[in-house]
This record gives sequence, structure tokens and C-alpha cells, in this order.
Amino acid sequence: MIWSGPFLRSSNSLVDRRGPLARVRDGRTWRVVSEHLSAFESFFTQIADPERAPEAIRVREAVRAWRFYDHFRSDRDAPARQAQLGTRTAVLGHDGADLAAAWETIREIGDPAALDAAVEDAFPGAKVDISVNDGRFTLMFSQHGLLRPLSAMELSDGTLRYLLWIAALHTPRPPPLMVLNEPETSLHPDLLSALGRLIACAASRSQVWVVSHASRLIAALEAVPDCQTVALEKDFSQTRIVGQRELDEPAWYWPER
Repeated sequence: MIWSGPFLRSSNSLVDRRGPLARVRDGRTWRVVSEHLSAFESFFTQIADPERAPEAIRVREAVRAWRFYDHFRSDRDAPARQAQLGTRTAVLGHDGADLAAAWETIREIGDPAALDAAVEDAFPGAKVDISVNDGRFTLMFSQHGLLRPLSAMELSDGTLRYLLWIAALHTPRPPPLMVLNEPETSLHPDLLSALGRLIACAASRSQVWVVSHASRLIAALEAVPDCQTVALEKDFSQTRIVGQRELDEPAWYWPER
């Protein structure tokens, strides 16, 4: 269902998909746009037409603009550790494979001062450079006390993950919504305060949702004036919002599937 307004009613619904049947609002009546939709495919992959269903394509494009970072690999064979072709990369990939290219892109068309400041905040005295060899980019990490720069292949899991978060959150093309799932994974506890500041800075350019179990990260985020915390708890077989009473629940009606 696609509808206009805070609540779903028959009077304000615009698109209705029930099984193989899809229809769109046409004035005071409905117009069937398909009767043979595949049950295992999304409505948006089958009916997203600017003429037949303009509301559907608008919702689809809005969702496509969101970014989800669920898990960055940091094992020995992680894509972020490998040298990659150097291309303009305004958006870090979900797996971090294009880390070096994204980093160099931020330096060229983004905010290089903020990028360097984020590295300094987490790793005082450290510096990140991009090495170019035969068109391939490799991220190099220098820090006080190291005899030579370390390549991405040599970095610890936590350091690599943190550099991935820096690149993701300093994108030159901020999305309307960015979702970070447990960004504290593999990070040293001392980095969580810096991560909170990093996320707070990104929240000035995008709406950022963070799912976290780390109390230090949550405390750092709650120190931000505009941060809104939603705590969840297990209630038998249900996950509920802490403190939410029956009459506080959103008055949404979801049709049966």
C-alpha cells in the first residue's frame, strides 16, 4: 500500500497491491495496472512507471537513495584490503571494496580537512595516504612509532573498520537516510567516543539511524542535542519499545498479506 497522510484509510490510499493484482488511484475510482504480478518479486520491480504508477516510482527512487551499512568485512581476504582500480567513487560500497578510491574521491571533491580531522581524532598523529600503482589504489596508514606506512592488508580489523566508517560518513554525496548496524563491531572501546563524534558530524548532513548494543557509543550519541534514543526490550516473544504503552503505539492499520 502507498498512501498519503499519517494514517492509512481507503480514502487516501494511492496504490494497492494484493497478490498478483495491482491497482492505482484514478480520480474517484481505481485502475488495474496488472493482474499477473509474480508473488516472489517486489511491486517496485514490476510496476514502477512514471505514467501508470507515478507514486510507485517516486517511492522506489526515494528508497533507492537510502544507504545501509550492515557489515564491513575485515578478514584477511576482505575486499577493503585489496588494491582496487582507481575510479571516481562518491559513495562507498556496502562491502567497502572501493575504500581507497572513495578516500581519494573525498580528498578531491569532498571535505579533505574533515577527513584528516576524523583520522586525527581517532588516531592522534596518524595520516592516511593513497598509493597508486599501475592504476590501482592502495590505502596506506602512517602513525607515530611505525617505521613505515602500513598497507590496508596489514591493518588490524578495528583500524580497518574505523577507516571504512570514516569514508562512509564523509561521502561527498550525502543520502537522505543512512542506517548503520552495530558500527562498534571489532572496534577498541577507546574508539567509541570518537565514533560517536564521527556519526554526529554525519548527522548534520543526513538522517542517521544507528543500531547499537555498545553503552559507550550510545552515551556518546546521546550527548548530541538532537539525538533521539529508542530503547528496545524483549517481552516474551515480542520486541517492544521501552516505556511505550498500549495507547502510545502508532495508529496504523496494516492490511493482511
